Amino acid sequence: MATVLDREMYTEAEAARLLNVAQGTLHYWLEGRTYRGKAYKPVLRAEPTGRRTVTWAEFVEAGLLRQYRRHHKVPMAELRVFIDRMRDELGVPYPLADRRPYAMNRELVLEAQLSSGLDPEFHLVAVISGQLILTAPSQNFYDRVDWEGDQAAGWLPVAEEGSTVRIRPEVRFGRPAVKGISTAAIWEQEDAGEDVADLAVLYSLTQADVRWALAYENSQRAKSANAA
Repeated sequence: MATVLDREMYTEAEAARLLNVAQGTLHYWLEGRTYRGKAYKPVLRAEPTGRRTVTWAEFVEAGLLRQYRRHHKVPMAELRVFIDRMRDELGVPYPLADRRPYAMNRELVLEAQLSSGLDPEFHLVAVISGQLILTAPSQNFYDRVDWEGDQAAGWLPVAEEGSTVRIRPEVRFGRPAVKGISTAAIWEQEDAGEDVADLAVLYSLTQADVRWALAYENSQRAKSANAA
C-alpha cells in the first residue's frame, strides 16, 4: 500500500539543492554507477529504477547519508549491506526513514552493524555504559525529522535550534516553508522592500519566523552563487 513515503516529490537536481549535496553524488546513492568498468549498486534503492525523480522517503534517507558525508567519507559498500539488512529485517523499503531503528529497535541496528561489517566509525548506535545510544550523526538526523508515528513527515533543512523552517510533503509541494508560508515568497517580498515587521503582519507570523525564513533563503542563495 502506497504511503506519503512513496510520493515522487523532486527532480534529482532540486533534491540535491535542498539537501546541499552534489547532484552526481545523489544520483549515485539512488541509481548506482559504473566506474572504471565496475558496476556499483545503488545505496538507497534496492535496484536501479531509471527514475530521475526522488520520493519523499528517498529524500529523507539521503538526508541521513548527508549527515555522515559531512563528518566522514562513508564506506558505501559496507553501508549498502547494512541498509539492505535493515530493509529485510524491518520488512519496509525505507528503513532509514522509519522511526523504529532510532527509537525502539536499536538492538536490531546494532546487530545489523556488526553483521554487515560496518566500521565502528560509521555506526548509527553505540554502547555507552551498557546503554544503546545514537551516535552524533544519527542523533542529529533524528532530531531534524518531524515524526508522525513511525514515518518521517517533515524535515528541518537547517541544523539550528529554534528554526521554524520545515520541508513537509503536504505543504507547498515539499518546498521550504515557515508555518505554511513559502520561505521564497517571504524573501521575495523582503527583497522588494518590505520590512520584517510588515511581513510578520502580512503572513500572520512572528518576526522571528520571518527572520528564520530570510536566513534560510539568504544562505541557500549564497551557496548557489558560490557554486555558479
